[in-house]
Amino acid sequence: MAQIRDQEHAAYLAREAVKSIDAGKREVASQYIRQAIAIAPENPEVKSSFLRVREDEENGHPLLDLCRRYTTQKDEDAGKEAGRYLRTDGLKPPENTALECLKLILAEKPGDLSSAQDEIISGLVRQSINVRRFFASELQISVTAFFDAIYDRGDGAAVCLDTIVLDPTLWKTEDSRSHAESELFQLFIAKLMESGHDLDGRSLKGIARLLAVDAERLQHLVDDEELDVIITSLDNRLPLEIRSQATLSVAKYLEASKDVGQKQFSKIISAKVKKGRAEDLIIAFSAAAAVFPVAPNAMASLFLTEGFLQSAVPLVSRQVKSRSVEIAMLELCNAACIDRACREAISKHCSEWLSHTLTNGSSESSDLAAVVLAKIRASEPSDPSKSNGKAQGDDNSVQELVDRFKGLMSEPKVENPQNTVEGLAYSSVKPKVKEQLAKDSSFLKNLFGLIRQNIGDTSVVYGGLMIIFNVTKYLPNMSEEQKKMSQLKAYANASGPSTGPDPLDDEEHVTARCSAVIEAGIVPVLVECTKNNLAQTSISDLVSKILLALSKNPKSRGKLAQQGAVKLLLSILAPKNGNSDPVMNETTQAAAHALARILISVNPSHVFPSSGLPQITSAVRPLVMLLSSPESSADQPRDLLPAFESLLALTNLASSPDPSAAEAIVRHAWSTLEDLLLSNSPYIQRAACELVCNLMTCESGVGKFADGSKRAAQRLHILLALTDVEDVATRKAAGGALAMLTEFDAAVAAVLDRPRGVNLLLGLCQEEDDGLVHRGIACIRNLTCASGDIGVRGREAVRRSGGIDTLKGCLRRTTNPAVLQAGVEALKPLVEQNAG
Repeated sequence: MAQIRDQEHAAYLAREAVKSIDAGKREVASQYIRQAIAIAPENPEVKSSFLRVREDEENGHPLLDLCRRYTTQKDEDAGKEAGRYLRTDGLKPPENTALECLKLILAEKPGDLSSAQDEIISGLVRQSINVRRFFASELQISVTAFFDAIYDRGDGAAVCLDTIVLDPTLWKTEDSRSHAESELFQLFIAKLMESGHDLDGRSLKGIARLLAVDAERLQHLVDDEELDVIITSLDNRLPLEIRSQATLSVAKYLEASKDVGQKQFSKIISAKVKKGRAEDLIIAFSAAAAVFPVAPNAMASLFLTEGFLQSAVPLVSRQVKSRSVEIAMLELCNAACIDRACREAISKHCSEWLSHTLTNGSSESSDLAAVVLAKIRASEPSDPSKSNGKAQGDDNSVQELVDRFKGLMSEPKVENPQNTVEGLAYSSVKPKVKEQLAKDSSFLKNLFGLIRQNIGDTSVVYGGLMIIFNVTKYLPNMSEEQKKMSQLKAYANASGPSTGPDPLDDEEHVTARCSAVIEAGIVPVLVECTKNNLAQTSISDLVSKILLALSKNPKSRGKLAQQGAVKLLLSILAPKNGNSDPVMNETTQAAAHALARILISVNPSHVFPSSGLPQITSAVRPLVMLLSSPESSADQPRDLLPAFESLLALTNLASSPDPSAAEAIVRHAWSTLEDLLLSNSPYIQRAACELVCNLMTCESGVGKFADGSKRAAQRLHILLALTDVEDVATRKAAGGALAMLTEFDAAVAAVLDRPRGVNLLLGLCQEEDDGLVHRGIACIRNLTCASGDIGVRGREAVRRSGGIDTLKGCLRRTTNPAVLQAGVEALKPLVEQNAG
């Protein structure tokens, strides 16, 4: 009976759904039919009503209604609403509806519809497989006809053509797809070559996208004329969007065509320079400058071609009235400075022209000339032993440039901040300039302000941070062997004795510069830079290295922590892309090392509050990462300093009242820590042992030695052995750890099971150092005062090893109250047992 009632109820709901459709109430009809399907999906009346509702939804879908109003009534609001619908997550039109909407758009001439058609077409292609298949089928019929139907409808619509020909799943055969791709590529180039058109950006997007994905197959279609028209789009007077697409196109083409393409490119550029006309020179210099960063070897070969630079400079000088030619040449020289040989060529052939432009050029050209001169001067080696001649002249030139850049930076509004910071970034590699900049608090204030004002401009931020990096950079630590090799290389290169590093780059001077930068308030600037450019690895890398340098001086670490350096470093070290641990690379290595240095010298409770962020455990994994330093090589011995300072920082964290820190260290670092206890480096071994001692305050740390397992006994054996090494601090740490461990019966039993265990502890009691004696007596007391059978064994072992006389001797020699008390407590059970 219940089933019959359900069938009747479902049929009733189905009939109500049809009535609602007839009344134009689509939402009500959808509700009725969903209820009916939930009750009786196989009911014939329900199925019939469902088909009717679906048909009505497709024919009367809101997106279709909007597209009809947009195309027939030219309702602009309806077009914009259709675009918003297709952008909204979760709103996907039925396949038939999407295709019907596309056909409505394509039935109208592109010029008869507004720009909203571009967004609608792009959205339909993105949302509907049927629409994508329709595109593919139309392209297979005639690429040219469908290209003409789509191209003028907008950038997005034109890019959809690329999307279709690059998707092999939409094509029956690879031949048909590749044929359509080739034709489409040539049509985009043809559009680019049309005279009088204003859609270069649109055609270049299509060309760049196809070359980016399939340059190997398409590069043979680019002849001299076609490459020339793409090169023309690199003109520095064109909008950045156009130049960016042209740069990508040329870069991908050169990458695929290799020597053939590079020769073709060089031939076109050289031909334009030979013509000597202003228009050709602007395009030639602009193109070479744009491509230099992406194909430096090819561009350097062109730049250094005999006669290229020699002929270019006189041409620029003759075209002095054309500032555009001057700017293009300066941009080329600026880009060419990436190559050492090119810098030398510029210095040889262009210095006089650059100096003249610096003094007499426009604001923009003077700034560019200053940057180029700064790059040249920065790359020239300075010899402190020379006080006159060229070296002296270069020093004066650098100083003039620095004064110029500083003056520009002090202005209320810096016109070309990128040029200013770039010039100073190169100039600041000179030790004299570093000193000058660091001692000028007004300059530092202006620099920090300029970075903040341009926080969204990566080039300005990077250049500003590079200045700070140069100012605060310490010379690398070198072993004696490395120092000798460096001296020999310098001797060979200079054909004479090496003068060594500049005295202004010694540790004392760099430390003073770091302190000045901290006092000027660099940390909040670094926080702001990282927050706004976290995705930029180059920015994070510089911030990490700057903080590593700033944290070298222990006196500065407290201030760094107060200003937020710890939280900043943890944000850089936070795992990315779902990883549980930070990925080891140069940036995270520097950030973790800086974090370690700061956490050595500050109270963990002040940096990591009991509630809130950051939590103390977040610092553990980055520090543990440092314990496994990169492997050494013949040229680069392993640098143990990061591991050593990480151990010190972890030891400090383990002393925190928050038990989660020590537990996290045991969980993440223990296997590595065991290896470091056996390190050949006495400093690493000592630091590892001190960390183990501090970990004896947590349950999991004690368990590693006192859980009664065979492995625990082996660990305790290592700790006992460390009480007998040469380094006093290591012996103290091992003794301290044992003093805490032997409060547990399992650890006492493990000591008694070792043949020399008791003797090693009694050896500590006989040391001259009061700290060692105290630790040794505390251990012996724990053995003699243990309860039950373990206590009996302990007292017997101590007595058998001469412990009574050793303890009495300790008591006679010491005046330390703590040692006296522990000694009496240790001796009492032994004496009482003897008396008994």
